[in-house]
Amino acid sequence: MAQSILIVEDQKRLAASLRKGLEEEGFEVTTAHTGEEGFYIATTRPPDALVLDIMLPGRDGLQVLHDLRERGFAKPVLILTSRDAVEDRVAGLDGGADDYLVKPFAFAELVARLRALLRRNLGERELVLRADDLEVDLVARRVVRAGVEVELSHREFELLAFLLRHKNEAVTRDMLARDVWKELDGLTTNVIEVCVNSLRKKVERSGLRQLIHTVRGVGYAVRDR
Repeated sequence: MAQSILIVEDQKRLAASLRKGLEEEGFEVTTAHTGEEGFYIATTRPPDALVLDIMLPGRDGLQVLHDLRERGFAKPVLILTSRDAVEDRVAGLDGGADDYLVKPFAFAELVARLRALLRRNLGERELVLRADDLEVDLVARRVVRAGVEVELSHREFELLAFLLRHKNEAVTRDMLARDVWKELDGLTTNVIEVCVNSLRKKVERSGLRQLIHTVRGVGYAVRDR
């Protein structure tokens, strides 16, 4: 069965062009031209991946993304934006996007990024990740430690989920920069350390066993044994 893509893009000519190209690549494609329409389709007929423009009439892309994640939409989201400032990219990624692409872009790159997101998603079908007495529900985006719910920011949640997917393995800072922060360069070690320390304070309460370990000279690891 062909994988389904929902494109939410208010420029109808661009949306039609993307639909034609992706269908030629073997995808099943649906288009929407407003945030409201895109939100409705994504919640009633969830696609395998969502391509979402930020600048939309009515409910903008970031609000659509926020509302979908609040509803438990766990499929990969690729944001399209004409703004390439760091703060714009951070806003999208912090808001729950899995990747972003700046307009104008090469169609081949869009296809490659979508295929990468879909491959990764297939490998992440496990909906609840566990380590010792810690549980992370990827759909509800809910974290529970020793029976107590833990409130995390979006970035902290993504960091914890990534560490749990690599449980009992050392995860390098470069891996975290690339796969959690989506930054290939320019991300300082201090940014990662601050987030890890904040996560530790929330997850490793007094009296509970340490789960998040620093691997000297490498990065970090979640260990449950």
